[in-house]
Amino acid sequence: MSNDFPGWHGTTIIGVRKGGKVVVAGDGQVSLGQTVIKGTARKVRRLNPGGHDVVVGFAGSTADAFTLLERLEKKLEATPGQLQRASVELAKDWRTDKYLSKLEAMLIVTDGTDLLVITGAGDVLEPEHDVAAIGSGGNYALAAARAMMDSDKDAETVAREAMAIAADICVYTNGKLTVETIDA
Repeated sequence: MSNDFPGWHGTTIIGVRKGGKVVVAGDGQVSLGQTVIKGTARKVRRLNPGGHDVVVGFAGSTADAFTLLERLEKKLEATPGQLQRASVELAKDWRTDKYLSKLEAMLIVTDGTDLLVITGAGDVLEPEHDVAAIGSGGNYALAAARAMMDSDKDAETVAREAMAIAADICVYTNGKLTVETIDA
């Protein structure tokens, strides 16, 4: 019998920019191996560093994500209203800092203008087609949202319906959503 930690799973986060709005939605599931530990975790947050609203969704280790959120907030306070610059600075630190480089999480961030994915590999990616998704069910949510982008559905409807599809397919995703909207 192996004593290896089975690993935390769970989380699907999606960001959709459409019709002058950006919506970030995240499910609430946290799983340990094959067991759901919590179904109502809140993985989407609104920050207000320097008076500028930013919405962040995170996937991965919660403690690691909160460490990154704190660092991002400090970067945003140092460069108010410059999400892309703060994100690049965070990604550089994340990749090169001995402590931060061990953190296992991904972020979707938006200020209503920029929609970015930040990774520990030093990436700051602006997604194609105005949709970004991360986490266990991210690819399912991404595909579903992209299929709806040409419809007359608004950003929130696209995000909610894409998350519902991901929850139907991915066992590490549930339908208990936290949704934050920000104007573009």
